[in-house]
Amino acid sequence: MDRTLPDTAAKPARSNLFAVAMGLGLVGLVLSISAAISLGAIGIPASTVWGVLANKLVPDTVPVDWSAGREAIVWNIRFPRALLACFVGAGLAMVGASLQAVTRNPLADPHLLGISAGGAFGAITALLHTGMFLGLLTVPLLAFLGALGATLLVLAVSQFASATSADRLILAGVAVSFIVMALANMLIFMGDSRATHTVVFWMLGGLGLAQWSQLIYPLVILVACGAYLWLNARNLNAMTIGDETAATLGLPVARFRFSVFVIGALITGVMVAFSGIIGFVGLMVPHIVRMIVGGDYARVLPASALIGAIFLLWADVVARTIMAPDDMPIGIVTGLIGGVFFVWLLRRRIT
Repeated sequence: MDRTLPDTAAKPARSNLFAVAMGLGLVGLVLSISAAISLGAIGIPASTVWGVLANKLVPDTVPVDWSAGREAIVWNIRFPRALLACFVGAGLAMVGASLQAVTRNPLADPHLLGISAGGAFGAITALLHTGMFLGLLTVPLLAFLGALGATLLVLAVSQFASATSADRLILAGVAVSFIVMALANMLIFMGDSRATHTVVFWMLGGLGLAQWSQLIYPLVILVACGAYLWLNARNLNAMTIGDETAATLGLPVARFRFSVFVIGALITGVMVAFSGIIGFVGLMVPHIVRMIVGGDYARVLPASALIGAIFLLWADVVARTIMAPDDMPIGIVTGLIGGVFFVWLLRRRIT
């Protein structure tokens, strides 16, 4: 009887520890957003940042002692860019964590599985060939369809090649990624040469096109799809054990895996439509999170969203300041960090 007391007491203790960690993480997120707005080619004091935000939310809250130019930088440029970084980082991290569960492969990532490449293909198609026939929804919609098409192609290739193991699924994703990117490059070659410079944004990744009017789309997709994944945390936990065990628990394995792939394609496609291809966020963040909070997906998913948002915020700060006043594509920063992390992860798994 006495031996069970520590175990039962440990559950609320772990819950309290997780709540404290998430609270500290939210504080870190707010401070990171403040720093991301302050830092740049033109430095802006944090007091000015918070003053501008306060006056925009509640007019005449703080006396205006800053120029109109600085207010425009804070409100029209850096704040929507910081929010977009949060949405994209959170979304890609949650997709990566979910894919790693349903494929039982720690190397699963929307970039490696070709989903990001499919999203870029759809965005390039809209920008260079179809035109904005649905207004602002055109690029996100075609990016989602491209990401979904790439996902279905990966599943088809894995079935055709009898690549049923998790490792072979990743190889199928890499192959599809090369094919889709080759097709995307062909679309660029066939497009208007005067407009092709705009698609470099999607090829290298960047947050410089963030606008208030467009933030609603990634926000809605992140909240809706993130809620779906979090509500299915128990099913994701079951998938990590194995298909057979999950099936014995009453989970329709094939249907659930497909639904997670579709949700992952939707999140990735919309995020790619507004940020371009940003790799390795979905690979790195879930591993870091599991080291901190354990493997329960009820904790992994919200923690991944939080850490992913903070990580991409600081990656964007580096991209904006390392070559100021020019912006380095954020995909270069995440690629460098992610490549090193990928090698470390391979080494860790081998040893």
